[in-house]
Amino acid sequence: MTLLDSSPSPQQGVLRSLARVLPYAKADLPRLGLGMLIALISSGFALAIPLTLEALVDGPLQTGNVALIWGAAGLVAFLGLMEALFVYLRRVTVLTPGTRIDAKLRNAIYDHVQDLPVAFHDSWQSGQLLSRAQTDVSLVRRWMSFGLVLLVSNSITIVLGVVILFTWSPLLAIVFILSSLPMLVFGSRFRTRFSGLARVTQDQWGDVATSVEESVHGIRILKSFGRGRDALERFTTRASLGRDLETQKGSTLATLGFWLGWVPDFALASCLALGVWLSSTGELTTGELFAFFATAAVLAGPIASISFLLALTFEARSGLDRIFEVMDATNPILDSPATTSPARGRGELVFENVHFRHEDTEPGTRDLIDGISLHIKPGETMALVGVTGSGKTTVTALPARLYDVTEGRILLDGVDVREMPLSTLRTRIAMAFEDATLFSARVRDNVLLGRHDLEGDEAEAVLTEALEVAEAGFVYDLPEGVDTIIGEQGLSLSGGQRQRLALARAIAADPEVLVLDDPLSALDVATEARVESALRKVLATTTALVVAHRPSTVMLADRVALLQDGRIGAVGTHSELLETSAAYRSVISSLADTDQSPRADRAVTDSTVELEIIESSGLDDDARLVHREDGDSA
Repeated sequence: MTLLDSSPSPQQGVLRSLARVLPYAKADLPRLGLGMLIALISSGFALAIPLTLEALVDGPLQTGNVALIWGAAGLVAFLGLMEALFVYLRRVTVLTPGTRIDAKLRNAIYDHVQDLPVAFHDSWQSGQLLSRAQTDVSLVRRWMSFGLVLLVSNSITIVLGVVILFTWSPLLAIVFILSSLPMLVFGSRFRTRFSGLARVTQDQWGDVATSVEESVHGIRILKSFGRGRDALERFTTRASLGRDLETQKGSTLATLGFWLGWVPDFALASCLALGVWLSSTGELTTGELFAFFATAAVLAGPIASISFLLALTFEARSGLDRIFEVMDATNPILDSPATTSPARGRGELVFENVHFRHEDTEPGTRDLIDGISLHIKPGETMALVGVTGSGKTTVTALPARLYDVTEGRILLDGVDVREMPLSTLRTRIAMAFEDATLFSARVRDNVLLGRHDLEGDEAEAVLTEALEVAEAGFVYDLPEGVDTIIGEQGLSLSGGQRQRLALARAIAADPEVLVLDDPLSALDVATEARVESALRKVLATTTALVVAHRPSTVMLADRVALLQDGRIGAVGTHSELLETSAAYRSVISSLADTDQSPRADRAVTDSTVELEIIESSGLDDDARLVHREDGDSA
């Protein structure tokens, strides 16, 4: 059997995709089933009306019995009222399970996305994730609580109606069915075309959502460079493509609607001509002919709804496929089972021949982190320096397992970090990034994000101390102080203010190991000096790995590691490396060259900065001369 032969049919593919929602709907299936039953009862009342009309036409209307005529009319009114009542009950019944399934799906997606590694988010557009968690889940909810219930009940209603038609006239029923066969052909073509269009359209609206999110988050850049018109053009292009796809969907649906509207009418016209002839020959009574067409009229609604319900079903199928593209993504960073571990360790951090490469790295390419070994002693501050692209930020992401090493291991107090539960590991290691991200919440909640275990006075004490160390006292001048809700991503604050709050958040976590990726880059000189002074007290009792992009940050460290092309080129004190490593001197010199500011308090020349660095190292005059000569030659 070939692969083509063994592939599932379109129907099987649809059923398999839709069946994947069952684990989330399992608890609500009985109520959905009750909704289908109520819908069938409603249809039953509708189908009972033609039977009553048959008895009315062939009975009281023939005999002229007024009492029976009024009784039959009252029965028809009662049946219509009961039909409407059960339609109402069906809608009420299926509303709750639909919303519960919606909530379960949304929570499951959010939980899974939170669990997925950073590498997943590096490769996925946030707008695509948003459209799956919002638009696609809403489609599935509508299908579960409306489309599925009506598709099943209307299909059964059509079958029952056709059976009833056979009881009156098998010949008329056969003609009705044969005249309706073209609907199957066009329905099959519709399924194939509409399924593809539904998927492409949903993907396109995900791209549109991404455009909106990127423009909102980058609004300052767009405005400052005057590129709002370009962003609008890009958005318009994507939105126009989405519009065109929606138009194609509507055209496809309209074509099916045309055939589903015209073919039944043609079938009724054929049956009418034949029915009149049968009635004239006495093979069909007037009441039976009247009831036949009344039943066909009742079936017209379910038949006409099939196109819409099929469209909703295929859109739900595409939505579920898109949802499970995310849900099927696996997390290679496996959590270790919970084990007993000390409440607080010493904070010894060791890199042993650590390698790292991204999954999409081409074979034969050198690893991004190419075998580093580094021992950071408890309470020691290690600065990591290197040129741009040397892998510094990647190194800082490995201890907390934002990425997993591909070879070698990282030890925290002698234990491989991969053998620790992630919840434990990430309370023992805290991070502060250069690109500070804050949440739309109170200042207090942002700073105490990692200390959900604290309450009352203890939480206030930790908050106050962290803000003091980070020189973030500006928060007390905000309208509501530490209870002020800062805007999305903290964009209502300056870059330096955001960095100080992010640093305060890392300090408040009270970790054994503090990983700082140049968290002071947006601060002015005076504020930076105060923060560094206060930070020394924290670093005196905390193991720290600090990525340094400034000479002043290097001064915080007990030792410095030079990272070159993913490898450790040299390790030692700042003074030792200035004396022994020309590569280190070159890097430090480049840091001094880039550490310039338009502010008057930083208006110093490159040579002055370099001289201050050398003098602070305590080197003798000969060593300084060697450095100057090497620096000049460089």
